Amino acid sequence: MKIAVCVKQVPDTWAQKRLDPDDKTLDRESVDGVINELDEYAIEEALQLGEATSGEVVVITMGPDKASETVRKALAMGADSAIHVCDAALHGSDALATSLVLAKVIGDRGFDLAIFGSESTDARMSVIPAMVAERLGQAQLTFAGKVDVEGSTVKIRRIAEHGYDEVTASLPAVISVVEKINEPRYPSFKGIMAAKKKPVERLTLAEVGVPADQVGLAAVASAVESFESAPPRAAGTVVTDEGDGGVKIAEYLSSQKFI
Repeated sequence: MKIAVCVKQVPDTWAQKRLDPDDKTLDRESVDGVINELDEYAIEEALQLGEATSGEVVVITMGPDKASETVRKALAMGADSAIHVCDAALHGSDALATSLVLAKVIGDRGFDLAIFGSESTDARMSVIPAMVAERLGQAQLTFAGKVDVEGSTVKIRRIAEHGYDEVTASLPAVISVVEKINEPRYPSFKGIMAAKKKPVERLTLAEVGVPADQVGLAAVASAVESFESAPPRAAGTVVTDEGDGGVKIAEYLSSQKFI
C-alpha cells in the first residue's frame, strides 16, 4: 500500500505572531517554524499502517525552503521519502489553492491512502482534507480516532459529540486523524541520521502542473484589507482591604455587571 501523509510547517505555538504590513499575511520568517503538532499523529498513523501492510509512506508538504526542516523530522520518524512543493508563487495561498496543489500531487502519484492531521494550529480551519477528497473524487473519512485497513477497504471510528461513528469506504481515500488516535514516536538518533540519506523530491508549480495564476495572493478567495495592533491592556483595579475588601470587590463586580 502506498500512503501519503501531508504535513505543514507552522509558527511555534508559543511565539508572538504578527502580520506582515507589506502584504498582510502571517509573518512566518520572524518566528521559529515547527511541524504542525496534529500532523505528527498523522505521520505516526501512516507509519503504523505502513508497517502493518509492508507499505510505503511518503511525506508531502507545500511551503518555502525552511519547510524542509519539517520534512526531515517526518523522515526521521520513519517515513520512506518526501515530496516538497516549493515555489515563490505559492506565497499567500489560501485553503483552496493549497488543496489544489496537494490534490494534484496525490492524484498523479497514485496513492492508496492520504492521511492528514485534523487541522493546522496556525489556521484552525480543518477544511483541507475535505477539499482534497472532493478534488480527487475520493471518499473522505475525517476525525478518525481509529483506522483499520483490510484489503481494499478502510474503516475508521469517527469521533463525534455522542461517541463515535463507524465509517467505511473503498480505497483510495482521504483520512484526517485526531490527537487521541496514537502516541507519536520520537525520532531516534539512528532515524535522524538515516533521514539525511532519504530522497526528497522538490517540485515547482510547473512540475506539479498547477498554473501560477491559480495560487498565491492574487488568487485568494478572501483577503485581509487592513489590520492594527491590539491596544495595550489597561491597568487593573487594585482593591486595598481595610476591613471592607469584600464589599469593594462586590461593588466592582456589580458595576461591571458580573453580579
